[in-house]
Amino acid sequence: AELREGYEHFDPRAYLRNNYLPPRADFSSEEFVVPWKLRCLAETFASGEIRGRTLIDVGSGPTIYQLLSACDHFEEIVATDYLAVNREELGRWARGEPGAFDWSPFIQHVILPLSLEPWQDKERRLRQRLRRILPIDVHRPEPLGAPLCPPADALLSAFCLEAVSPDRAAFVRALAHVGNLLRPGGHALLLGALGEAFYLAGPARLPVVPLQESDVREALAAAGFALRELRSYAMPPALRTGVDDVDGVFFAHAQK
Repeated sequence: AELREGYEHFDPRAYLRNNYLPPRADFSSEEFVVPWKLRCLAETFASGEIRGRTLIDVGSGPTIYQLLSACDHFEEIVATDYLAVNREELGRWARGEPGAFDWSPFIQHVILPLSLEPWQDKERRLRQRLRRILPIDVHRPEPLGAPLCPPADALLSAFCLEAVSPDRAAFVRALAHVGNLLRPGGHALLLGALGEAFYLAGPARLPVVPLQESDVREALAAAGFALRELRSYAMPPALRTGVDDVDGVFFAHAQK
């Protein structure tokens, strides 16, 4: 109840300002958090192993950066979020409406220096493949209200499950629920917060279940996933801006 009430005041624009503009969105060094997140995803997708028809992004929020390396490996991307305000923000970007958040610095960072193509081509491809933006509730055994047919070949989730779970047990259950959207053998890529108890999004102060690396390992195993890789990043003092109390970030690659 406390979680739902907090999210009623969630401000997507404040969340984007807090996390996806400078100082946090600083591309001047690979040592900063946003380049680290993008690099984890880019290196994992570069193997060519994770591909298929459909990728589902669980709890997309108002962001698309997490989809940039994925979009060339799938025919369709399904974005999801519990909040209508986040789905509307994503829709504005997908339709290219004026006033949508500017993700071009992220797109340029992902495609360079490996590509000669204009960054606008990458943007266009992601918009074309982002075919559905659906409501989701990860606390239901069927998070979309019905099975995904066919099940997704891969699942991505960034900073969602730990931010909507009141405790570790709920985090494990949510992980198992979203696993139901994935085909057997399908890949799951998770980005999330380590040691975080709250974050701010405008007037909303939202509780987070504080996780350690060991919690992530145990939760994946309990939810029926085999861990392939786990990386972690320690948030430097310069990026501890008061918009949350995060200690670090984890990246996990697992398989159902």
